[in-house]
Amino acid sequence: MDQDTKRRLLTLRETDDGARGGAANRAVSRRVVASVAALATAFGLGTAADAQETFLTRCGAGVHAGEGTGWVSVPQGQIFCPLAADPKAERSFASYLRGDFATVADAPPGTTTNIAAVGLGDTFALFRFAARRPGNGIQVDLAAAVFSHFNLDAPSFDLINADYIVGIPLTARFAGFSARFRVYHQSSHLGDEFLLNRQPERVNLSFESFEAIISQELGPLRIYGGGEAFFRREPYQLPSRLVHAGGEFRPVLFGGARLLAAFDYKLVDDDTWSYGWNARAGLELARVPSPGHPPRIISIVADWYEGTAPYGQFYRDDIRYIGVGLNLSL
Repeated sequence: MDQDTKRRLLTLRETDDGARGGAANRAVSRRVVASVAALATAFGLGTAADAQETFLTRCGAGVHAGEGTGWVSVPQGQIFCPLAADPKAERSFASYLRGDFATVADAPPGTTTNIAAVGLGDTFALFRFAARRPGNGIQVDLAAAVFSHFNLDAPSFDLINADYIVGIPLTARFAGFSARFRVYHQSSHLGDEFLLNRQPERVNLSFESFEAIISQELGPLRIYGGGEAFFRREPYQLPSRLVHAGGEFRPVLFGGARLLAAFDYKLVDDDTWSYGWNARAGLELARVPSPGHPPRIISIVADWYEGTAPYGQFYRDDIRYIGVGLNLSL
């Protein structure tokens, strides 16, 4: 074999070895990237898509992964986060309250009363037009709730009041900005035992309201503001409007566990501009039923409320209480 042939064979062997070495290096690089991605997922980090999903589900709103864009009928999930500290937000809950409820519980002023508050509420999505970015878009819902309050100091845990709410919210989201425009109806009814024991003048309390709320999220912080205008009021002495504002802070503890600190404030135009505020703190635990689905959230919270009673039949009464409760997203 001459020298030229030997050199050509040597060159081919080196080229083949280099190709095999390059393939091996690429395989090692892919394994390293996969390992880093697995570690990032394990520690709650992720890709831009993961970050977007976390961003949208952080405060309780989220959409199904398969419904990210286009027109969707009867979609899953919400694009506007519920107001965490609003006593009248449509949610399911059970709470124990202790404080000064005055005429609400038929107790002398300054007397401590024990109240059980129970609510059953949910929001059903009718249709959504989703934008290119997953989670953005416009959505129309049907929302309903009933809130009941029971006097735990009475022998038979008397029902005091029940509020029934049904509305049609129009919600929108663009990244961290979201908004809700809603028309809703509320009617309020006193419990039978309360009527028998107190024999108050019966009032058929009901009204309709138009609400507008805008919200902005800045990392774990959320602020919101807006108001309501009431119409078709019965009795006509009901307030005509209110101003509504608040904020929420949700630092992540680990995985699906988050701390919650929230404040909700309402200023009611009833000739004197009375107010009501609620401070809430607690723990939120989120669970995704299956990959791609919006989360279900259980919240364990403590409340401190002061101001005008949020219970329909007692809208003229001032109350204050502290309480603990369990909130569920259905």
